[in-house]
Amino acid sequence: VQLQASGGGSVQAGDSLRLSCAASGRNFNHYLVAWFRQARGKEREFVGAITWTGSRTAYADSVKDRFTISRDNAKNTIYLQMNSVKPEDTAVYYCAKYSRSFTGWGADPPSTRSDYDNWGQGTLVTVSS
Repeated sequence: VQLQASGGGSVQAGDSLRLSCAASGRNFNHYLVAWFRQARGKEREFVGAITWTGSRTAYADSVKDRFTISRDNAKNTIYLQMNSVKPEDTAVYYCAKYSRSFTGWGADPPSTRSDYDNWGQGTLVTVSS
């Protein structure tokens, strides 16, 4: 499975933006997928994740109640809806699939970079104040 994020751009604080993560290859719908982001000079950080069925999502505290992840397995696409964006949301956004198929989570989703593989090229989001 190969992933490609798109939809980034320059927006103003308070605006909305939707990122897409398009997958090619087989069995994409068997995998948990996460969004990460990396701001300039900082470590890549977990944004949120969605189970392979789409039945559960989880988010970092910094984006909870503003960002929503969804998936359309018929289109092999994951979405990140970003509402009420802030300047601190400025980063390159990446999607990645979990390393094991048919996996969900218990109390918390896997959120470390090493849990995921097949990282696609990121898409840059710039939020101005």
